[in-house]
Amino acid sequence: MSLINNKNSYRIFLLASFIAVNIFILFALSEILGYLNEGADRSTMLHLDKVTTNTYLPKIQWSSLENPGREMEKQTLETIEKHYLFSWYVKNNALQNNSLEGIEDYFTDNPRKTLDTIIQSNKEKNISIETTTLTHNPKLEFYSEDGQLIVFTDENVIEFQNIYENKTFITSIKDTATYKVMMLLEDGFWRIRHCERMEKMPTHKEETKIDRAFEIKNKNILKKGTPFIIKGINYYPKNSAWDMYGNLFNTDTIASDFAIIKKAKLNTIRIFVPYEDFGKGEVKIEKIEKLKQVLDLAKANDLAVIVTLFDFYSDYTIINWTLSQRHAESIVSLCKEYDNILAWDIKNEPDLDFKSRGKQNVLPWLEEMIHVVKQTDPNHLVTVGFATIQSGEILQDKVDFISFHYYEDLSFFKDKYKHLEDITKKPIVIQEFGLSSNRGFWSWFGNSEKNQASYHEQMQAIFKEKQISFLSWTLYDFPEVPNQVAGKWPWIKNKQKNFGFIDVNGNPKPSFKYISN
Repeated sequence: MSLINNKNSYRIFLLASFIAVNIFILFALSEILGYLNEGADRSTMLHLDKVTTNTYLPKIQWSSLENPGREMEKQTLETIEKHYLFSWYVKNNALQNNSLEGIEDYFTDNPRKTLDTIIQSNKEKNISIETTTLTHNPKLEFYSEDGQLIVFTDENVIEFQNIYENKTFITSIKDTATYKVMMLLEDGFWRIRHCERMEKMPTHKEETKIDRAFEIKNKNILKKGTPFIIKGINYYPKNSAWDMYGNLFNTDTIASDFAIIKKAKLNTIRIFVPYEDFGKGEVKIEKIEKLKQVLDLAKANDLAVIVTLFDFYSDYTIINWTLSQRHAESIVSLCKEYDNILAWDIKNEPDLDFKSRGKQNVLPWLEEMIHVVKQTDPNHLVTVGFATIQSGEILQDKVDFISFHYYEDLSFFKDKYKHLEDITKKPIVIQEFGLSSNRGFWSWFGNSEKNQASYHEQMQAIFKEKQISFLSWTLYDFPEVPNQVAGKWPWIKNKQKNFGFIDVNGNPKPSFKYISN
């Protein structure tokens, strides 16, 4: 009896296994057939959607979509735009790596042959080209009735290139070009059939109405026509330094601090926008709302604001330029209506990156960011906060006023300032300065609070005598300093903690008497 039961169980197991295997085979076949019927999406295969979002977001704006033959559908336009930008991305990547990977997915035979010729020539000469496009302004010329062909003119495409030979930097080139483009729809994909660079077209520059609360006249900053001497301070809340817009963001705390600043007879604050925290190229709206609340609180206390757009940023590679452009463009366009914004400060201490990132990479990036910000908002001033007084003269013809930081020996300040003053026609602002009262276990020979007070007393005397605009570092001593700011060594971190005029317990230090002049 037991043997019969075992045989029946064995038969049932075999039958169930046979049915299960067949169900699995049928399911797999249906999935394969469905995939083949759909056609593989090359953008997904190459992960381009993710790659371009993270690295390549040029500004694109269609100037005209009029077409007598067939109306352009919204979904079709979005697909054409996406595949067109993908074509530029894979082309730029090909020129940088001298590889044709991905080219066949976005270009038909003739353009592929042209690119292949260029790449082979560059290989032979050991040349590589880092390149990106920054803006596209396509204008529809023709869209066929069958929806298989499109012709458009891409006007005033801004391109930037770094050229290397034998891995050695040769030169940078910024160019503006117009292209006549033809794209064909093949197996569900729009490919470049023809892309011809055209002769430069004359452009009509519209006059922009300038209505500035702050402006420059000779070597002075004016506020509504009256000379304005900046008497300011760099600001972070005590308990959320370098993370001002994070979980500890509190408008009551900020409002109280701004009241202290105003009562101390200061008229300006400088604040910072951390690049990654704000979302890089796709700026987070909740961060913008917090920034706007800070600007509102500053305005309520009659404080002008210098906004530093790029903090914790050091990636100047050309392929990522479009992300930093979208970052600056988003913040500036959403906040430019605030008339208490004194200036947009492009980047905090970019000259510290000259050695590690290459001066030839940093300076073109700065120039392009200045252009983007001025184009987005012509009504506010623009500056760059260099780390040293020696760097102050860099890009002086591009900025509205010169900004530098000074943490060197006080005895050298007058001579160095006069040298800078003699070689520029622009207003000058000392954007950061200070002395840490960090004497203690990790700094036996550091400065005391008395030394700090004496330092500020002397600096304020110079500022008053020379009518120098200043912003000190900083309102508070900080209980904590992130490793990414000052590293892990306690003797360095403790020094960074003690630059404030107010200690961690909220008590004014002796230097508070000299916070202004």
